Formats: sequence, C-alpha cells, structure tokens
Amino acid sequence: MNTVLAIARKDLTIEWRTRTLLARVVPFALLVLVLFAVALDSEPLILRAAAGLVWLAMLFATMLLVQRSFDLETADSALDALLGFVSSSSKVFFGKALSLFVQLFSLAVVLVCAAVVLYGARVEGGGVVLLVTVLLTATVGLALVGTLYGVVVANMNGRDSLLPLLALPVLAPLLIGATRATEAAFGSDTIDVSNGWAWAALLAVYAVVFGSAGAAAFAPLAQGDS
Repeated sequence: MNTVLAIARKDLTIEWRTRTLLARVVPFALLVLVLFAVALDSEPLILRAAAGLVWLAMLFATMLLVQRSFDLETADSALDALLGFVSSSSKVFFGKALSLFVQLFSLAVVLVCAAVVLYGARVEGGGVVLLVTVLLTATVGLALVGTLYGVVVANMNGRDSLLPLLALPVLAPLLIGATRATEAAFGSDTIDVSNGWAWAALLAVYAVVFGSAGAAAFAPLAQGDS
C-alpha cells in the first residue's frame, strides 16, 4: 500500500507542478459544457442532456490526462525503471490509477457544479447519495481503464489517436451507466432513483472487473511495449 501511495503521490506532485488539470483540462471540459448549452438552446432538452454532457466532458478529460501521464513516463524510460524497482507491477498500476482517480474525481465535482449552474440541474434527497456513489464508481472505472489502455499505447506511434480508438468501445458501458445513474440523481422524469442504483451497481462491477484485469495484465503490456 505504501508503494501505491508513493507512486500516486509522485504523479500528483508532477501534476501540481505542471498544472495540466487546472490550466488545460478543466477549462476545456467547462468549455464543452458551455458550448453545448449555447448550441442546444432549449431548457427541457438541456436538462435531459445534462448528465450525458457531464460524462462526455469527463471522457475527453480522461483521454487528455492519460496521454499526459504516459508521455511523461515513456520520455526517459521511466516506466521501465519504475517496474524494475517495485516488487509487484500491480502496485504501479494501482498507484497510477489512484493518481488519475483523484484528478478525475476533482474534475467531476467541478463539472456537476457547472451543470447545476449552466443547465439548472437539481440534486435533492436520495439523489445526493446516489450522485456521490456514481461519481466515485464511475471515476474509478475511468481511471482503471485509462491506466490500462494508456500502457497499451504508451510506445506506439500515433498513440494520441490510438488511445481513444481502443478505449472508447470499452468505456461505452461505463458512460451509459454513469449517464443513466446521474440522470436519476438529477431527478429526471425518465428514470427514478431506484433504477439509478441499479446502474451504480453495474459501475461498481465494471470497476472490479477492470481493476482485476489491469493488475494482471499491466506488467506484460508494459514489457511488451518496451
């Protein structure tokens, strides 16, 4: 656990110094929400689309953060050195995923607040607990899949375009589940809170599956790229 936290701390320290999240990703994600608010220009339509737009912006942000993280790791073969230093490659996987989770969860909170301001979304009663649960489970899933596919394309030519091409089909179930559960938390007429919890449970299962797969496959994938 200490190794996982140390790797996560390293990545978060680099992020704090470079300000990639604050200077690039957050403004970009907020711009996505603002542009769609202007383009849709219909209050009922905006309210219904609010949850989907939040997770669409999260998807774009995940791709940017993953690419940035692995660009730094592959620049001087730092990932190879890190894998050789730790006793288990799964610790590297979970450390990098933890760092990505912290960044994505912080961004998700900002985007939900923006959706409340821009779109008039409301979260009341049981929807608050559901929303927090969805943000946690969905961002864990995004972080795990992003880390796993980040190492897949780390040393490939054209990795900036390969990452979304490979990850999007795998992330589709997560994005659908997160969107539906967030709609329920926002009090949508198309889905109630009880159904939202069913989608949240699916997100938890998704995270467990890709956490296990990533822990087992991270080392072979990283060694195959080196």
